[in-house]
Amino acid sequence: MQLNRINHDAFRWTAALAALAGLLWLSGCNNSHGQPPASAPVPEVATVTVQPRQVELTTELPGRTSAFRIADIRPQVNGIIQQRLFQEGADVKAGQVLYQIDPAPFQVALDSAKASLGKAQAHLPSIRLRVERYKDLLTDNAVSRQDYDDAAAAMEQAQAEIEYWKTAVAAARINLDYTRIAAPFAGRIGRTFVRTGSLVTAYQPAALATLQQLDPIYVDVVQSSAELLRLRRGLESGQLSADGANRQAVRIFLEDGTPYPQEGTLQFADVTVDPTTGSFSLRIIVPNSKHMILPGMFVRAVVKEGTVDQALLIPQQGVSRNPKGEPVALVVDDSGRVQQRLLILNRAMGDQWLVTSGLLAGDRLIVEGLQNARPGTTVKAVPLEAPKAGDQAPAPGTPPATAN
Repeated sequence: MQLNRINHDAFRWTAALAALAGLLWLSGCNNSHGQPPASAPVPEVATVTVQPRQVELTTELPGRTSAFRIADIRPQVNGIIQQRLFQEGADVKAGQVLYQIDPAPFQVALDSAKASLGKAQAHLPSIRLRVERYKDLLTDNAVSRQDYDDAAAAMEQAQAEIEYWKTAVAAARINLDYTRIAAPFAGRIGRTFVRTGSLVTAYQPAALATLQQLDPIYVDVVQSSAELLRLRRGLESGQLSADGANRQAVRIFLEDGTPYPQEGTLQFADVTVDPTTGSFSLRIIVPNSKHMILPGMFVRAVVKEGTVDQALLIPQQGVSRNPKGEPVALVVDDSGRVQQRLLILNRAMGDQWLVTSGLLAGDRLIVEGLQNARPGTTVKAVPLEAPKAGDQAPAPGTPPATAN
């Protein structure tokens, strides 16, 4: 009885499958006698039209800051530090006294030299009068020639001694002035390395303190010699045009990426290439009245190279690579067919590529729907919708993209 039930179920399933096959066959017959199936739709791609425009080329270079002027404060005479007359980390003026060395022994040396000078000057009048008398008596042979010569020599010796002591007075006065160690220029002074009562020696190797001028401040960056050669070729060929005045202006970005409010000025480029790195140095002067930039900070400098009058910029999303790694792009011709172009790229600028060759003004570059476009196929090209205001706006403080 169980066997009969199984056979009955199998028969029902067989009948159902046969009915389904019949329906499918009838559907195919009806379709063969009706209208033909619809053709596949033409794929749609989004394109942008390549248009030349003027572009300013810049290069972003890393650099370090250094003080505009720096001086290690050292004593020029021996003595005991009597006073420290500045506050560590404060701004000082040019000529401001920083340290006072005990002036007593130097004052004594000056007074002694003055006294010796006065003594020598006091002897001179009597010796001069003696020479004048001997000169008058010499004509009458009242004195010997030897006596006159001795008197004249004594007067010259007295005059020389006066000059010697004048020099000694000047040296003693200079040494006394050196007991007041003054700032050679205005700037910010750092910590002191000596305390009151310390013994210091003239021209000692250890500095008492370090004074730095921070306004303006230097930014030293390095650039590869290959970039310099590329820049010169661009200028010589006419691809780049340089404005000497504007090219000297340099934008600075701080360590955290925030832009510095004032532009720097390119001062000079080194004339020697470092053989170990293949690079040379550029020095930039940056105003720093608020002392926002300190020596030793890492910054980024955006240096202007020149201007390309007819630059072709395309979105990076429209560029791919072939199996050889070469950059290629797909464009739609006037007949709606897809063509592949081999590109030569100059550099990345933000989210775009600067194209050297491979595209022409007016080409419709495919940027969306690349998966549906193949060279030689027909596509429907529609303009790419422009992003809404603010959608692609760079974050505040983001520096302009430049060549790496």
